[in-house]
Amino acid sequence: MSAVLVRYEADGAVARLTLDSPHNRNALSSALVEQLHDGFTRAAAEPDVRAVVLGHTGTTFCAGADLGEASDRDPADLALDRGREMTRLLRRILEFPLPVLGAVDGHVRAGGLGLIGACDIVVAGPASTFALTEARIGVAPSIISLTLLPKMTARAAGRYFVTGEKFGAAEAADMGLVTIAAEDVTGQIDELVSAISQGSPQGLAASKALTTAGLLDDFDRLAETLTRQSATLFVSAEAREGMLAFLQKRKPHWIR
Repeated sequence: MSAVLVRYEADGAVARLTLDSPHNRNALSSALVEQLHDGFTRAAAEPDVRAVVLGHTGTTFCAGADLGEASDRDPADLALDRGREMTRLLRRILEFPLPVLGAVDGHVRAGGLGLIGACDIVVAGPASTFALTEARIGVAPSIISLTLLPKMTARAAGRYFVTGEKFGAAEAADMGLVTIAAEDVTGQIDELVSAISQGSPQGLAASKALTTAGLLDDFDRLAETLTRQSATLFVSAEAREGMLAFLQKRKPHWIR
């Protein structure tokens, strides 16, 4: 029996999908991604559910792709398929007929930021930290830019996409990456779910669609190009050096 990496719980108007793979910082393995899809499918079939809350266990919400997954496939083909796996997940959240709320009180990196960008509402607690460190290892936030750039201010994106600096919940709220910086994430989420639960399924679906129509248009126009860019960067010599340097806890060759 496969390990449960995403816990599912439906309680009245809310379905909770909890990333529960803290041993690898809730990395987006193929198995975890498929379990997320399964969770969304289950939530959509619940007649009483009006909102989905995406949360986590452990001190990290999500660290991005699971780089430790073993495979004997060609690296370039694997990188492209994993990229398409990620775009499929982000699009699933954007097109999902019910509001998706991110409940974050931990570290968010790489693909985790893409998930945050795809959520309709995000509440971040005091333990939350965010960073876009892709450029430091020779790659770029290509795929996750599909959901981040529509949410972040242009000035914030221009800074954090290239500096790799770490920032907290208050800064994330100021730039539009998260909706609310809160001391009590659970309490704030409960208030939002209570408000959302007064909406009808049709009203919620149509109202959400108004907010995501433009995002989906741009997403579909750019997704394949950015997925291929991500795969090309990931298997490049510069990225191999960057990842090796990170693992060896040394400076990459481009830092003198």
